[in-house]
Amino acid sequence: MAHISCVSLKLQKRLAASVLKCGKRKIWLDPNEVNEISLANSRRNVARLHKDGLILKKPSVVHSRSRVNRRLEAVRKGRHTEYQVVPKVVSTEKCNAWFGNKAGQTTSVSYSTHGIGKRRGTANARLPFKVLWMRRIRVLRRLLHKMRDAKKIDRHIYHTLYLHAKGNQFKNKRVLLETIHTMKAEQVQSKAMVDQAEAKKSRARARVARRAAKELKKEDQ
Repeated sequence: MAHISCVSLKLQKRLAASVLKCGKRKIWLDPNEVNEISLANSRRNVARLHKDGLILKKPSVVHSRSRVNRRLEAVRKGRHTEYQVVPKVVSTEKCNAWFGNKAGQTTSVSYSTHGIGKRRGTANARLPFKVLWMRRIRVLRRLLHKMRDAKKIDRHIYHTLYLHAKGNQFKNKRVLLETIHTMKAEQVQSKAMVDQAEAKKSRARARVARRAAKELKKEDQ
């Protein structure tokens, strides 16, 4: 059985990061041109490969703070805290306004506190962790099945996310949907980068052909 050797592109990635003034994780190397990229051992050669489209710089990732701002706004209102605000005695007019009662009708409002001082038993005894896990994993798997059957995700993304869900990677359905959108966007971006690299290579080949024809014409003269 023949031994297959893998070409290391550590040097090329480091040089490309230096030329393009970014980190090594931002460098994209064309997987179809590994042999040609491995021959580049200088910054000038790496710059030429970047011009030809074999080496590209990935776009910057935007870290949004919208979710943080939304949570901070809720915290200012008293949400997501351990303390439960129990309102005082509510007047009949407010009570009728809340429940939409007509004149002459009354509604009694009773508030019960379930704070830390009222709890009996451990958290696992009050609501077993296994029950929470079963509820969550069934919701996630049901969503994955639904999206796979609707052809919104392929079987590769389905299998990857199924294993991630089994490994407790998603705390709810919203996080899973965000991950699905991110993976689909990465697929589109990867395809676009490959198309862009192919277009650059075709232009570079055409440029080289024109230069060779020009030199050949000069030699004939």
